[in-house]
Amino acid sequence: MALPAGWKREEIVRQSGLSAGKTDVYYVTPEGKKVRSKPQLARILGESFDLTAFDFRTGRTVYSACRKSKRQKGTSYDFARGVRHDASLVLPIRQTASIFKQPVTVKRNGPESKPRAELRHGVQDQPKQVFWEKRLQGLRACDSSEEVIPTMDLPRQMQGMGPDLSTENILQSISAALHVNTGPVVGQGAGKHAIMKNPGINMDTQQPHVHQVVVSNDDIHRQEQKVQIARRKLQDLMSSLEK
Repeated sequence: MALPAGWKREEIVRQSGLSAGKTDVYYVTPEGKKVRSKPQLARILGESFDLTAFDFRTGRTVYSACRKSKRQKGTSYDFARGVRHDASLVLPIRQTASIFKQPVTVKRNGPESKPRAELRHGVQDQPKQVFWEKRLQGLRACDSSEEVIPTMDLPRQMQGMGPDLSTENILQSISAALHVNTGPVVGQGAGKHAIMKNPGINMDTQQPHVHQVVVSNDDIHRQEQKVQIARRKLQDLMSSLEK
C-alpha cells in the first residue's frame, strides 16, 4: 500500500439494497479514524504526502494514469484526476468534492479589513429595495387587545405611484418615509409614465410611493380648523369630568 506506515485498507461488501455485492473501500488511520474518500484522505495527510498518483480503490500508486502538463515555477504536475498541488492559487483554498482546488473569499469583520470596492470607490451605501413594503402584504396592525386596527383612507389628492400598489402599501411607504427621512416628505418627482416604464431607475427610494403633494394655504387653514375643533371638544370633555 502506498500510504504511510500504520494505515490499514478495508473492503466491505454491501449485503442489501440495489447495490448489493458492490465493494466499498475504506482506510483506517493509525489512530483508528475511518476515511471514506480521497479528498478526506488528502486533508488528513496534508501537503507532506503527495496523492496525485494514488488510486483510492486499489491503494497503490499508478503513474500511468497521470497526465503531465506544462510545468510552472512553484507548481507540481497537473494531473487529470487526483489532488493538485497548485501554488499559483491564493490561500485559503477549499478542496471540493470535484477534487479541483478553488479559492475562497475571506470576509473579516475587523476594522483593518476593507472590501476591494471600498478601496477603489470609497465607502458604498447599502442598496435599498424599491418596493420593500410589498413584503408586509397580509399583515394587519393590532392594538393591545388584539383588535385589528382598520385601514386608513388616503386623501383624494394623494395618488399612488408604482405598479400594483395597494392602499396599505402606500400608507406603509408614507409611514416609513416619515420615520426614516430627516428631510421633507414630498412624494415622487418623476412622472407617472416614466415610473411605470422603469420603476427601478425613476423611483426615489427616499420618498413614499405617491405623486408629489402640494399643500396650499387653504389646506393648512382647513387643518387648523380641525385641530381647533378637536381641542375644543377635548376641553369640554375635561371640564365635564371635573364637575
